[in-house]
Amino acid sequence: MISPATILAMLAVDPLGLGGAIIRGGVTPGRAGLVTGFSRLLHAPERVRRVPAGVEGERLVGGMDLVATLATGRPTLETGLLASADGGALVVPMAERLAPEVIGILTQALDAHAVRVERDGVSRVVPVRMPLLLLDEAEPDEPGSAAALADRLAFDIVPEPGLDPDALHWPEAATIRAAAARLPTVAMSDAQRRSLAEVATACGVVSLRAWLLAGRAARAHAALEGREAVADADLAVAVTTVIAPRAVLIPEVSSEEEPPPPPPSDAPTPDDPAREPLQEGTLEDRLIAAAHAALPEDLLRALAGERGTRAGRRGAAEVTDTRGRRVGVRRGRPGHGRRVDVLATVRAAAPWQRLRGASLPVRRLAIRGDDFRVQRRVRPLGTTIIVLVDASGSTALHRLNEAKGAVELLLAASYQRRDEVALVVFRGATAELVLPPTRALARARRALAGLPGGGGTPLAAALDLATALALRVRRDGAAPAIVVLSDGKANITRGGEGDRRRARAEAEEAARRLAAVRVAASWLDIAPRPTEVARHLATVMGARYAPLPAADATRIASLADATRAEARRVR
Repeated sequence: MISPATILAMLAVDPLGLGGAIIRGGVTPGRAGLVTGFSRLLHAPERVRRVPAGVEGERLVGGMDLVATLATGRPTLETGLLASADGGALVVPMAERLAPEVIGILTQALDAHAVRVERDGVSRVVPVRMPLLLLDEAEPDEPGSAAALADRLAFDIVPEPGLDPDALHWPEAATIRAAAARLPTVAMSDAQRRSLAEVATACGVVSLRAWLLAGRAARAHAALEGREAVADADLAVAVTTVIAPRAVLIPEVSSEEEPPPPPPSDAPTPDDPAREPLQEGTLEDRLIAAAHAALPEDLLRALAGERGTRAGRRGAAEVTDTRGRRVGVRRGRPGHGRRVDVLATVRAAAPWQRLRGASLPVRRLAIRGDDFRVQRRVRPLGTTIIVLVDASGSTALHRLNEAKGAVELLLAASYQRRDEVALVVFRGATAELVLPPTRALARARRALAGLPGGGGTPLAAALDLATALALRVRRDGAAPAIVVLSDGKANITRGGEGDRRRARAEAEEAARRLAAVRVAASWLDIAPRPTEVARHLATVMGARYAPLPAADATRIASLADATRAEARRVR
């Protein structure tokens, strides 16, 4: 297993040749530590720039600085994020949600190490020599970063849960500089390049960029290790870090024996295959064995069955200054998608013309930065209704049938309202998101069919999961609403233990946490008789409470509609 610190050190040695890396997973201290550690390895760490969520193309490449142009009387271009990151790095959060325009600009920057800025007859070429760090937060069943970007980046890093970046072995910046200086002289034979091509073919990797990136990774690792020529161990590192994550076929090992299983997680593993003796056999066989060993178990299962493709998708929330129905104006600087309201700007500047126009030619309008007015726009906000279903106990089947009817009614209405519905089922020791936010009726029916019931009530875990999902929905620009179907009788702790007293305390704590994030919610008490514990939890959570001993799907959908309306007001 190659340490993320080693992978990012290789990237720091050859940042332009390797392009960058995708770091997958949610927002964790481990991921933040990897970004910080990589920044310290760069030659110019002060030029590391972070792209804001929902960024537009003009913000990346720069555009006409209207205020400066009017002040100087000459066309003036402003500096974009790409130019400001020249010589450093560009960190892109929520990379799975980049808009197509932004993806096109970033691929151009990776290919040419420059972008052309053209505005109103003014044109210039801006150098953008920096790697990309794409922070991909997609769930396993969601599309990830755009294939056009992923193909141009050498590495795909999936940090282990609980990763402590400070415990990793980070090389010194001086070591990186020495390796970068040594890199141009590191030799690699044609036979070694052919071996990489053979391994890529065996793994079903058809992109020539992957083969080229693997060769660069091998040379970068050799330079980092102080070698003047690529060794077989460097090729094994390149196969493990570049080719194996792109595999779409399970490579066949020519030896009669299967590759040795990976060591147990608690056993010490060397950080660098260069310190391990390679297996006997031809170089291609040894590299294929390395690629096979590098494939994680879940990927092996996926490759053995059906493998989905990961494609890019459009950006999430769009700011209200740029798109939607015009509802007014506000003071603000134009650019980055914001549209100038010419009439309102002239009206704001008109009272000051006598004071400003003493030295100005006749008929010239003097406009200052504070005069600009931009259009305010609003767009319809979607709502995502998160339904939590208590599937524990002897009446679980009845409750699941009620939930199925409610979710299908909500989905049918969502086609007209552009809303989505998600389904969380909790039973036994865990809570599970069985239906991610969707408007697809067919997918909902498949997810709901045959859900098992029985076991304990891990209510705190379900409320924690709903809170996290609601925050993600809000971050994506929609309004979350939560509908809970439960009697509130928690008896399973977050750790999966059967401690009723602690489970109820944790459930109340989770309800308070949900109330703190201000999410509209409703609680449907589906016990045979209304319970005080469910009413209390609903009050703590700030939710509407309704006892429904004989709940039907229509009444559930009606209450969800009321929660939906409240969600829009809360947002």
